[in-house]
Amino acid sequence: MADDTTSFQLYRYTPSAIAAGIFAVIFFVSTIFQTWRTFRTRSWYFSAMIVGGLMETVGYIGRVMSHHNPKALGPYIMQSLLLLVAPALFAATIYVVLGRIIRALHAERFSIIRLNWLTRFFVIGDVFSFFLQCGGGGLMTSSSSVKLGQHVVVGGLVFQVVWFGGFIFAAGVFHHRMRVVPTVTEKMNWKQLMYVLYAASTMILVRSVFRVVEFAQGNDGYLMRREVWMYIFDAVLMTAVMTLFNIYHPSSYLQADGQYMMGEREEQTTRDEEYATTVPIHPYSDPRRAY
Repeated sequence: MADDTTSFQLYRYTPSAIAAGIFAVIFFVSTIFQTWRTFRTRSWYFSAMIVGGLMETVGYIGRVMSHHNPKALGPYIMQSLLLLVAPALFAATIYVVLGRIIRALHAERFSIIRLNWLTRFFVIGDVFSFFLQCGGGGLMTSSSSVKLGQHVVVGGLVFQVVWFGGFIFAAGVFHHRMRVVPTVTEKMNWKQLMYVLYAASTMILVRSVFRVVEFAQGNDGYLMRREVWMYIFDAVLMTAVMTLFNIYHPSSYLQADGQYMMGEREEQTTRDEEYATTVPIHPYSDPRRAY
């Protein structure tokens, strides 16, 4: 008979209802704000972030339910699967936003991947990782396939880390080339939005590495036995990602059609420049030659 400390258990602790409840509320409020902002600005490309926020919310509700019945399989599956795959949707949103930035700047020539394929390329990899993690999470719900499920999840997470690293590299190359040879649409504050993407990407990457180590250690590993690490390296980081995009929402920089947003001063400057290029200059319009 297997030792209780090494055989599969849904939880190696009793999940904290307070911690899970707090993060469920935080993600819910953040998701509501994101939804309102997206509908108000018609930034439909941000929908994946909203779905990810809903998954995080329901996932932590599942942990609240598990507090009252730690041996119930339903709430365990709910929280395990949703919290595992939700960040993949955050990553997909970041891929889309980078493509929008490049299009708004008319800087397709600076991307190492053709713009028509950039978002599609990384999203396809993200979807593959998503389904690997979902499949692995499903296998882990059966005691007879726990080990296989863990291996599949680790494989999906490793793939996500590598794929995401490739995206950060592609974004960095684009950023460097833009700094060397800026485009005519330099009025857009694209650098700030790029730094937001870097920050969000780094947090998702750290979270994914944590999950790789967590699942690689197994169900009876150090990280699986201590709930606090999941909150530090997953809940807090994913909350920070959503909060970051609440503060620096891409709709503040990009219009719904992918063009860049200009402030009133920039719009007036642009109108003045257009007027100056369309109005003919009379040879005696120079005050020094008037008399």
